[in-house]
Amino acid sequence: MSAVAMRLPGLAKRDAAPVDPDAAVAKAHGPSGPAKFRLIRYFAIASLVAFAVVAGVFAVFELKQGDFFREVQDREGAFFSLTQDQFVKKQEEAALRDLLSIHEAGNVNLTRLFANALWERDFAPFVAKAAPISVDHCRAMEDVKDAKGKSAAPPEKKACFAEVGKRIMALPGFREIDAKVIDSMKKTSVFKVKVFDLRGITIYSSEHAQIGEDKLFNAGWKKALAGTPASELTHRDKFSAFEGVVENRDLISSYLPVLAPGSNRIVGVFEVYSDVTPFLAQIRDTSRQIKVGADANRQKVRLVSEENQRKVDEAASVQVAALLAVLAALFGVLFVIVRRADRIIESQAEDREHAHQQLAQSEKMAALGQMVAGVAHQLNTPLGFSKNNVALAIDQLGQFETPVKVACKMSELVRSTAGDRIVLDVGRARAQLEGINASADDVVAVREMLGDVLTGIDQMSELVVHMRDFTRLDRARVSEFDVNEGLKSVVYLARSVIPNSVEVTEAYGPIPQIVCTPSQLNQIFLNLIINASQAIEGDGRITVSTREERGFVRIDVADTGSGIDPAIAERIFEPYFTTKPEGVGTGLGLNIARDIARAHGGDITVDSAPGHGATFSVFLPIGSAAEAGRAA
Repeated sequence: MSAVAMRLPGLAKRDAAPVDPDAAVAKAHGPSGPAKFRLIRYFAIASLVAFAVVAGVFAVFELKQGDFFREVQDREGAFFSLTQDQFVKKQEEAALRDLLSIHEAGNVNLTRLFANALWERDFAPFVAKAAPISVDHCRAMEDVKDAKGKSAAPPEKKACFAEVGKRIMALPGFREIDAKVIDSMKKTSVFKVKVFDLRGITIYSSEHAQIGEDKLFNAGWKKALAGTPASELTHRDKFSAFEGVVENRDLISSYLPVLAPGSNRIVGVFEVYSDVTPFLAQIRDTSRQIKVGADANRQKVRLVSEENQRKVDEAASVQVAALLAVLAALFGVLFVIVRRADRIIESQAEDREHAHQQLAQSEKMAALGQMVAGVAHQLNTPLGFSKNNVALAIDQLGQFETPVKVACKMSELVRSTAGDRIVLDVGRARAQLEGINASADDVVAVREMLGDVLTGIDQMSELVVHMRDFTRLDRARVSEFDVNEGLKSVVYLARSVIPNSVEVTEAYGPIPQIVCTPSQLNQIFLNLIINASQAIEGDGRITVSTREERGFVRIDVADTGSGIDPAIAERIFEPYFTTKPEGVGTGLGLNIARDIARAHGGDITVDSAPGHGATFSVFLPIGSAAEAGRAA
């Protein structure tokens, strides 16, 4: 009994060797701990990029604004120039229209005077004499196309009408009329006079070569014949006037209806050529002066535009510089604030990590406390009956002390030569043997009790072996691991804390060994099995199974509990999240378990429906996948 008691503390001490409370968390985040978020660096990079983008956009905007202003200035200048040019052009056109209208009105008056002075007495009889001269044979000749594609009279047709003109000039009274016209128009601005009859034939022209020409298709003659004067401004390099041939003259030709005196009846058409060269020169000189003034105004506008553009560019540069200064000041202020915040965050992170370590330690100690309580319960039973059996065996062995002594004395008497004394001692020994109450069955009972003691010791040894396999502290930190054997040890130990109403079923399939940290995986398994038992109220079942699936070892822990509410299913792996009463759990168990699985290159998933239990599946890669997961 004392020997067993002396060995158990040693075993308990060895199996309870200290474990790193943050082993799971450290493993989950790599050998150097969780990656640090460099707030200042990221803020500096992000803010500088943002400020550069803002400054660039503002600079582009300012450039665009400057370009837009320049474009507006250019458009305004172009519009101003166009307006000036159009004004000059319209002013010149208006002056020409006015000139044309004025001279046309003068020609109308001249025609009336001409009609009153010469028509009735001289031209009307002459036109009547010329009327019998036929022109139909000349008009019957077809026109031909000239080099420009226009219809023109052929030479024979022109000769025919020229012959008609000769016949007209041969009529009596022609010379008298010609003399009167020349005398009336001499010393005036009228350079040429023509008279047409109602057939469109030129009855008279101060340029005699044009007498006899046909104006039947002339637009001006047609318009005058309809009662409307028609005037046109033309330039002639050479022109036959009353005073001879003149050069480079600007003329206004007007086709005017000749009315019979005292009526509105048109009796002919009068064409007058007036010289407006001095007037047109004056108009053009005025237009030139206006254009010179417009050019000067354009130059002023251009200079003002350039000055305005320079001011806009300077203002844009000042605004960009001011923006850069404001951004730099803002960056400096924000940098100081963020640096201060980063220090506070680092301090809070250290405090939180310390609290996390303490909670993780509490979580592990709580699980170990439950397990130790169960182990103590299981050890008490074999220790109790082993102690009782050993005590009974000691009592029973006390009854065999006297027979043994008697036997020893009889052996001494046999060697003695004193016969009387032998008889006397044998009698006494026989009397002592007869006084013993023990039988052969008592010896068998003692043997059985000692056998029970050995059984209890074997049970305690098995429990110690399972505890050792659970912690795996007697092996290397990373090694090949038989997951099925590890689960057997975990289930064996978990039974000590699982209610008797919950049945644990094991269904292990053939799976290869994996390279891992066994104690960490055992922590996952124990956490999932204990959580499954806590999810069951009353009778229920926990099924632990394994199988190989697509390059992974899959471990399923399924329970028949109440299931997981879908509203919290996505949060169960969050740190510090728990549905247990306050003070019962830390909310780190599943989070640490998943971190351990991911650190090994695997993961944990859950499939649950309210009222139908839950199944937690652990996936661990086989072979090199596990090593790659740890290296990551």
